[in-house]
This record gives sequence, structure tokens and C-alpha cells, in this order.
Amino acid sequence: MVYAGLMRMLEPFAGLVLARRVKSGKEDETRVGERKGMASLPRPPGTLIWMHGASVGETSMLLPLVRRLLEDDPKLHILVTSGTMTSAKIMADRLPPRAFHQMVPLDGPRFVERFLAHWTPNLAVWAESEIWPNLVLQTKASHARMALINARMNQNSIDRWRNKRKFARQVFSTFDVILPADTLTHDALKFLGGKVVGQIGNLKTAAPALEFDAAQSAKLQAAIGRRPVWLAASTHAEEETEILKTHISGPAQKADALLLWVPRHPERGKEIAALCAGHNYAIRSKGEMVSPETSIYIMDTLGEMGLALDLADVAFVGGSLHPSLTGHNPLEPARASVPILTGPHVGSFTELYAELFNHNAAIRVKSAKQLEKSIMALLKDRGSAGQMARRAKSLAEESDSVLAYTVAKLRALL
Repeated sequence: MVYAGLMRMLEPFAGLVLARRVKSGKEDETRVGERKGMASLPRPPGTLIWMHGASVGETSMLLPLVRRLLEDDPKLHILVTSGTMTSAKIMADRLPPRAFHQMVPLDGPRFVERFLAHWTPNLAVWAESEIWPNLVLQTKASHARMALINARMNQNSIDRWRNKRKFARQVFSTFDVILPADTLTHDALKFLGGKVVGQIGNLKTAAPALEFDAAQSAKLQAAIGRRPVWLAASTHAEEETEILKTHISGPAQKADALLLWVPRHPERGKEIAALCAGHNYAIRSKGEMVSPETSIYIMDTLGEMGLALDLADVAFVGGSLHPSLTGHNPLEPARASVPILTGPHVGSFTELYAELFNHNAAIRVKSAKQLEKSIMALLKDRGSAGQMARRAKSLAEESDSVLAYTVAKLRALL
């Protein structure tokens, strides 16, 4: 295979690439060996499932699945891999006993061979769209059973795979089971030779409500008092000027509201603070608290979206106001019973948002001005806001069948 040969040629340069990533803060120096397939933990005895997700969203989605499978089999162990430092930190905090995390190896044949020789998984599970050809094909050659769950592809990704259809068939035919998250992916993978089976459903809808520290919530609530609170969640740089404009011209000026600002990438807290220069803001990562004068509270810390949702009266789900963006999961605020707002660009969650819109369980806005009006309306009419939130929560709770179905399919492979 041409790809495998190319990656083998590039393997000697991996050390240089990883060193640069360590220097830029994108790799943990103590775990660089894992990126070359060298395990930092022993393999536990017995049956081992290996699950892989690209980053925070995918690995967090796997957590309910991990817990359910471990509950059903007291002798089972589960290895979770990902490729980002943020996801590694979150997994270290949240994985239950008998589950553990490693960094995924780079897709060089020798690195993958070393990884598989150590872990010898009985079942390998990929989440969503993180497909590394050597990792996939060499896992198949190791005789492990394989599944692609919550498979999701946008149109651009589908077009790229179609342009190399022979290679796509070679890759996707390796999976014993493919569970698609949506109809678009189902049809595309079937065309590309994948063994697409069963019902279509997004596993991200099956996640439990986000956890939070109740003591921290009480402390912040006392500091906030009776002020209304709106949340800008998982925001990106392309839309953040509009979000600030929305807050200053509407909620801050007309309702003395507090904006909880949670960027998609917590390390961008300083960047958002620079944007907010001239306004009263506090930064959570610095240990700062909300005061009566605080207009914007930048929550640039890991794993505290659940806390932000517990405090919020209204949530705008970011990654959706600019055409270059494709939206984020709206079911996190739905499970927290917080009214949902989103921009028009939600291509990654089209069917899920369509369901919410059809049931009047979320509001779509096209501009900062519309966002301002919608936030103000929801803050003023708490009755209507509560009804909308309850409808969204009901739709989120209906999703448990997707988790049960996925668990059953993976058990069958074992």
C-alpha cells in the first residue's frame, strides 16, 4: 500500500515532529513514548476492549459506553486512546476502575505494530470519524474484532473518500460492524463498502448530564445573586466579536446580566480576555471570582461546562455563528434543562437540531442582533423558557435506546 510505505519513510522524523509539538504545548513530554507505540502501563489479563476517540468530544461520548460494558462484565478491562492533552487529562479524572488511557500512536507501521503487540485487544472500537489507515488495517491483521460506532461524515469528507473509492473500500470493509450516527453517513459508508448495520442514532445523545462541583456552584451562585445569567458555550474565535457585541448591547445593558464565557479550547482564555478589554471581566483560571461589577466571567478551565450550565438561565451553543463552523452538541444544555440557542451553521448536528427545532425545543438565530433579542426574550419570559427547556430535556432522554443498542452490538462481537 502506497500510504503505508510513505508513513514508514516518515517514521524517522517522528521524534523531531513530537519535539516541536512538546515545545508548542501540544504534547506531554512524559508521554511521547506512547505516541511511538510504547506503552506506559502493563496490559491487564483477560479480555481487553480498546476504544479510540480523537479528542474531548469523542472520548467523553465513550464514557457511558465504558461504564455500561464494565458493569456487565467484572473481568473486562478497557483501554481508551486519544490524541490530545486535554482529552488525556479529562479521561484521567473520569474513567472508572478497570479503564485507563493512553495516547494513540502515530500512524507509522512500526509504531502501530509495537502498540498492538503490547495491548493485543480482543475488540477495537473507533468513534465517529477518526480513521487512521495503518492503525485500522494493522488492527484487522491482528485478528481483533472491529467496530466503528457513531460514524459521522460531512459532505466534504464523503467527497474525499469517494475520490479514492478503492482505498476507502479497503479501509471501511475491515470493520465487522459500523453504526452510523445519521442518514448521510449511513448511505455514504454503504456506498464505500462498509458493513453498515442496524438503527441510525447519535451516541452523543445518550451521554448523561454533565457533572459539576455542587460546592463551587453554591459559591458562585451566592456571588451572582439574583442577576440573570446567560452562557456562551464552546465558542470559536470567528464568532466571538459578535458574542461580545451581543452581550454589551443587550443582556449587560438592559438586564444587568452576567455572561459566562466558556471557549471551546480553554487555553484561549487570554485571547478572550484581550477581546474584552475595557469591560469588567474576571478569569476563572486565575482564581478570580464574580463580583457585583463583573459583566463577563471567562471560564477557561477544564471540565467545568456542567458547572456553567448549572448556573445559566439561557445557553448559546457556539461554533455556529460563522459559515466556517459546523456547530456543537446541544444536548448538554438540554440535559441540564437550560433553554438552547444556536447560530445557523450546525452541519455536524443537522438531524439533531432539526428534531429540536421541530419540537420548539431550541431557537436558531442568524446574527448577533437576533441573538440579543432571543436572549432578552427568554430572560424576561421564564415560563416560556422553562417550557422550551423541558421539551429539549424530554428529547434528550429518549436517546437512551442508542446506548443500549450499541452495547448489545459490541457484546455480540466479543
